Amino acid sequence: MSDTESPVLSLAKDLLQRQSVTPEDAGCQQVMIERLKALGFEIEIMVFDDTTNFWARRGTAAPLFAFAGHTDVVPSGPIAQWHTPPFEPTIIDGYLHARGAADMKGSLACMIVAVERFLTDHPDHDGSIAFLITSDEEGPFINGTVRVVDTLMARNEIIDMCIVGEPSSTSQVGDVIKNGRRGSMTGDLIVKGIQGHVAYPHLANNPIHQAMPALSELVATVWDNGNDYFPPTSFQIPNISAGTGASNVIPGEFHVQFNLRFSTELTDTEIKRRIHSVLDAHGLDYDLHWTLNGLPFLTDQGPLIDAVVEAVQAVNRQPAQLLTTGGTSDGRFIAQMGSQVVELGPVNATIHKVNECVKIADLEKLTDMYQKTLENCLA
Repeated sequence: MSDTESPVLSLAKDLLQRQSVTPEDAGCQQVMIERLKALGFEIEIMVFDDTTNFWARRGTAAPLFAFAGHTDVVPSGPIAQWHTPPFEPTIIDGYLHARGAADMKGSLACMIVAVERFLTDHPDHDGSIAFLITSDEEGPFINGTVRVVDTLMARNEIIDMCIVGEPSSTSQVGDVIKNGRRGSMTGDLIVKGIQGHVAYPHLANNPIHQAMPALSELVATVWDNGNDYFPPTSFQIPNISAGTGASNVIPGEFHVQFNLRFSTELTDTEIKRRIHSVLDAHGLDYDLHWTLNGLPFLTDQGPLIDAVVEAVQAVNRQPAQLLTTGGTSDGRFIAQMGSQVVELGPVNATIHKVNECVKIADLEKLTDMYQKTLENCLA
């Protein structure tokens, strides 16, 4: 670390120079583990197939407060479009540039330094502190956090409160706290017909024509009205395909992929029932495969929300918004434990883009927010 680099900046740069494109970890977790070992954390490395995870815990008492995050990053994209090499962390006008700066190695550095500072001031704190870190968040999310959560739940080791360091902020760090996320489920629908010549439609059965009225009904359906935290459930069709490529052939199958982002007003079981009911009412011959990407979760009250809101207020001198917008995160797996879960991290304006960056001053503020949250919960 140079004389001008803070502990947070130094650690962030160390993590960012490691090419941990999902599901690779590239040594990032070992850097974190060594820092946590020095603080008295017990380390459990969990490798599932191609994914490296670790669970670190200090203390045995309740409540159990955890930080969660990922060391993997998305690919850099066209390197020629980057101002600086994506895995050579570079400071430009107060911003730290590198792939993963905002999503989310910057947060990981803040978590570690915040815990180091907290333990210096409160070595005999209440409860326990843990880290749940994966290298599978940006990938298929099969062998990462979900597998660690399954392992913890099987031995009845339950997280009470958890901060996920995803880049939740919009304009300045801490302006938004994600206190929940919508559920996501995908349907892969195959509507079956009879292939034939377009000139002889009476000898064929066009599955596209058969499916369109049902799909129109599903698109027009009001699934729910949302609630105070969630917008109404959304049904969207991102992909359709059919045909042989010839203009004179009625296809035998019509493939439709749809996705629902749903609120806590609905369950996945109810969604399935309603969609099957519509398809059946239209007399379709079909196969439908479901993928549940995540259930909705919401933390609208409790000590964690109180602690995080107060910490952000203390650092920023203005309140944060509690929102559930955006996609999904690994918080959905942790919430299955009955845990209070929030997401608090850097500004998300450049995530997954070329020239990803994070404001260095924001990393310092985020570290303060994490430290103050710990003090509010465990001191």
